[in-house]
Amino acid sequence: MAHTLSAVAVIALLGVTSALAAEQNPLTPSPTWEDLRFDVVGERTISDVGSPLAVEAPYRAHDAATVPVILRQTDADATIKKATVIIDENPAPVAADLTFGPGMAPVDIELRVRVNQYSNVRVLTETPAGLFMTGRYVKASGGCSAPASRDPEQALAGLGQMKLRLFGEAEPQQSMARREAQIMLRHPNYSGLQRNQVTQLFIPAHFIDHMEVWQGDEMLFTMDGGISISENPVFRFGYTDNGAPSLRVVATDTEGNRFEQVLAKTAGG
Repeated sequence: MAHTLSAVAVIALLGVTSALAAEQNPLTPSPTWEDLRFDVVGERTISDVGSPLAVEAPYRAHDAATVPVILRQTDADATIKKATVIIDENPAPVAADLTFGPGMAPVDIELRVRVNQYSNVRVLTETPAGLFMTGRYVKASGGCSAPASRDPEQALAGLGQMKLRLFGEAEPQQSMARREAQIMLRHPNYSGLQRNQVTQLFIPAHFIDHMEVWQGDEMLFTMDGGISISENPVFRFGYTDNGAPSLRVVATDTEGNRFEQVLAKTAGG
């Protein structure tokens, strides 16, 4: 009986250890990543423990074309320069390169991505201490080829329109207050894998490839993206308000269009 209890205890302990390891690093083994790794980071060393960013994403996505991914800083002392979001099994795995200004610290940002099949969604975080990796495994399929929500003519009619929404009770020009904002950009972000529902022909890829968010002369963050960013991109983020009365957003797409808009800080949006 003693031997039986010891065996049960060992099995239970192993189960707890495995559960803790999965919680700390829920990424699964990925031959695809082994093929991608050199193209993304070259020979740089990556640590898969101690990342200063935690990643939140649904284990089973409700909509594969708009999967929310939240990056939240867990180490207040870390200086996070850049984060790269990679979706291993997508046709274009590098979804977004995000670069952060000082006003974004501590980093807390949400974006929405397409997931084409069951995949790791990994985040590489660059700090002065090195490169760290963490992420989530997401069950979703068909996100990159999912039909657009609008027909092409209707989608292009509102191309580049932007909207800012602010959350919280801070006054519009209260300097150094921590605020939360959401920027919405109207763009179909065609992946090149979607079909026109009338002609059944593939719609050529046409997506936002670069975006900048500024408050006054201070850059908050930039985003270099690909086809994995969802239709009508949405970015929700926390930042330290420097007192500037507005946010300025600049974006470009793969057709050479440039969109720029100054969005007044009005609470509630």
